[in-house]
Amino acid sequence: MDRLPYMGGWVDSDVAIVRNRKGEGVLRMTTSHLWQMAETHALFDWSKVVGHRMNLTLEGPKLAVTVEAPLEELDEAIRKSAEDGWLKTLGDKEGLEDLKHVKSWDGLKRWVAGRWGVVVDAAVSRLRKVLKEELRRLLAPKGRDAAKRRKGGQDAPRDGENVWEELRRRLNALRDRLNDDKIAREVVAPALLLMQAQRLGVNETTLRYFAAVISGAIDGHGHVSAAKEVGLTSGEREIALLWGAVLAAHGVETEVMRVKSGFQVVASGYDAVKLAGLYFLYGPPLLEGDDRFKSHKLYEAMKLAAEGLSVSWEGLRRRTDDGPVAADLTISAAGVAVKYNVYLRDRAIELKFKSTDQSRVELAARLLELAGVNVEVTKVGNENVWQVEATTDKLAAGREELRKALANIVRKAVEKGWVDAGKAERWLEKLERGLTLMEGWPKYLVRLDHHNSLEIRFASTSPDSIEQEAQRLEMRGLKEGKHFSVKMPEEGHDGYVRILKEGLAYAAWLSVRGEDEQQRRLAAELVEFILQRAEDAGEDVRKKAEEIVRKGKSRGSQKLEGFEKKVEVNGKTYVVKVTGWGAKIEESQRGKKLLRIKIKADVGRVEGRRIVDSVEHEYTITYRRGADNEARGQAYAGAKAPGGKEAYAERFSALVKALTGKEPGLYHMEYGILMVCGREHLEGFLLYAELIKAIEEWLEETSRR
Repeated sequence: MDRLPYMGGWVDSDVAIVRNRKGEGVLRMTTSHLWQMAETHALFDWSKVVGHRMNLTLEGPKLAVTVEAPLEELDEAIRKSAEDGWLKTLGDKEGLEDLKHVKSWDGLKRWVAGRWGVVVDAAVSRLRKVLKEELRRLLAPKGRDAAKRRKGGQDAPRDGENVWEELRRRLNALRDRLNDDKIAREVVAPALLLMQAQRLGVNETTLRYFAAVISGAIDGHGHVSAAKEVGLTSGEREIALLWGAVLAAHGVETEVMRVKSGFQVVASGYDAVKLAGLYFLYGPPLLEGDDRFKSHKLYEAMKLAAEGLSVSWEGLRRRTDDGPVAADLTISAAGVAVKYNVYLRDRAIELKFKSTDQSRVELAARLLELAGVNVEVTKVGNENVWQVEATTDKLAAGREELRKALANIVRKAVEKGWVDAGKAERWLEKLERGLTLMEGWPKYLVRLDHHNSLEIRFASTSPDSIEQEAQRLEMRGLKEGKHFSVKMPEEGHDGYVRILKEGLAYAAWLSVRGEDEQQRRLAAELVEFILQRAEDAGEDVRKKAEEIVRKGKSRGSQKLEGFEKKVEVNGKTYVVKVTGWGAKIEESQRGKKLLRIKIKADVGRVEGRRIVDSVEHEYTITYRRGADNEARGQAYAGAKAPGGKEAYAERFSALVKALTGKEPGLYHMEYGILMVCGREHLEGFLLYAELIKAIEEWLEETSRR
């Protein structure tokens, strides 16, 4: 009903404002994505195609189309928003009343310029809380700017106050550039959002406007990653900082960083989950049908947002003896919650939400979609009422959080004698086996064996079933013999497909670092399925599976280049700086495969504020397989070791602890000290992108199964 917030995000990113020869404003966009064309056409009503070209990409040739619409489309949206929308909501606040009289894009630019001091104050206030020391690096001049400042006797900001003065100077300089549509289109939306946060605070209404704007910005110049990362890109440092302030004002902490010739504003971890949730809940619809019309960004956001999903229930009641049992069920994500009615009727479990506020019902539908339940918003008769509803089978196809809550409602009703036990049993059976039905996977056994190792196995007497499961795993990037093993059925005895620990870890790695979106998605489905089965098997099994997945996702996620860390060994603090590295497979005199990891590092002891006894040395750890197939790494400190064997062993321990989080074992021998690293240290070395390839190859070549 108010297009302006959505249009504002797109104008900030991919929709340019240009002037023709007559000086008339034109909206213009070029895209090769049909979902972007569909989404923006609904907002801007593109009136003509003005150009097209064929681009050659790694995915093959793609047609890029340029479309245009008159600037009046944006002017009209501004007028309507000022009358009864986002701008009116802002204009109702004291000091902003004249915003309700803005009628055009040019008028909105002038209005924002006239209140630029409010924007700068808000941005500086928010950035003080989140960027801190990183701001000095971001504001440091580069290239020609640096030369100009040095020539004028100026330098990069040195202390905290100068940093904020420099930030104010740079942000204030934007005000003088607002006459330029190229700058204004990227500044107006974040400026309005900052004023909104200052004057209206953060609540469900303001979050809705914020998310509507951010959805267009992400759809244009943003990215969403399964590795819990959501970001925006800008060519201007000051505009990136404005967005950093906007996100902080709405409860999302980010990092603003220089990337090549531009800047990125990146939310990660919990903040990425929250931002993805707001983007999905209040953004454009996820178009179904032809894959070309599906936004991969919104699809990734939906999966990421589901990690922050919460489902709870309360208020079990029955109004009459023959009436349905009812309860209130709340689904929430990204700080937004909707309370639904759940009814246990004669033939089905029914979940329903209805309201005269259509946007609220749309939100209820989005939350259900996050919970794995697809519903449509429908109008109730001729009334001004909308609703969403779902019954047993749809609910049983939902996420486990939802199914567990519904199952608990049913069990409580049985305890009170309000629901027939036989009927309840059928409902519970559907709810408990819903995951398998949804994913189309057979029932895998996930448990801990007698060695407390995770066992993941599918067994069957059918050769076709075993073959089908092996193919399913190969489709998800796993290799037989390396990541899973297969035994075909013989003489009526079960065969099996067994996913090895290394297979689960590799699938977890693929889910965040696979070569393309499809590979990441397929691997993520496998990981999610195993984690769900592990949770069903009990807390100990779940923790073991989650640990393997966590380690798998983190493999290769860190860099040795520039590595520096403080650690404590034997009550002393050391600083470890890595300066070189290498890892390769060699063959011993007996023909055994050895893994040699070499790390060159400067290791110094900290005394007060000084680093003393700093020694740069190349340390070598040689891994070999033991008799029990255990991976065991060794190094030796002899009498001629630099600084003496005791000091050498202590520096070696500091290096290993800094890199892996664990100290090696030390064994005092007659002529020196034997330093031993185990599999847990090798898992630590797998974190580093520079070492992971050689380590994985050695593990594969030497493993006995």
